[in-house]
Amino acid sequence: MTEYLTKEGLENLKEELRVLETEKTKEVSEKLKAAIEQGDLSENAAYDAAREEQGLLESKIRELRSIISQAKIISGKSNGKIEIGATVILFSKDGKEEFLLVGPEEADILNNKISFKSPLGSALLGKKKGDVVDIDTPSGKKQYKILSTK
Repeated sequence: MTEYLTKEGLENLKEELRVLETEKTKEVSEKLKAAIEQGDLSENAAYDAAREEQGLLESKIRELRSIISQAKIISGKSNGKIEIGATVILFSKDGKEEFLLVGPEEADILNNKISFKSPLGSALLGKKKGDVVDIDTPSGKKQYKILSTK
């Protein structure tokens, strides 16, 4: 499955993977070693916790490797239609809002990055300046007019 990422998002994931594979793996390994040195592993809570942490770490590393290997860099360049990677300025009754349309791995509403799979993101795909989109939100229907896309 293709993972859509900005260049910055891909670099962030690569750095996270590097930290997990080096620093975090070493940290968990040291925790395991210390727990093993305590003896009797059958009743050793520190050992159990370290093994669980190791499993979660290995799972996260596999997930990041998979995302990175399937990544497609999004540029936001389009023929006037909104595509993944586009920055969109919208107007609603709440005022102007600007969003960058990204893949789910990079979505961060606090930094105005919305997933193309979100209700708003999917409603925007393929639209152009001047179009109006309606979406259902937990607080009811919301209407947005597309002021511009870049």
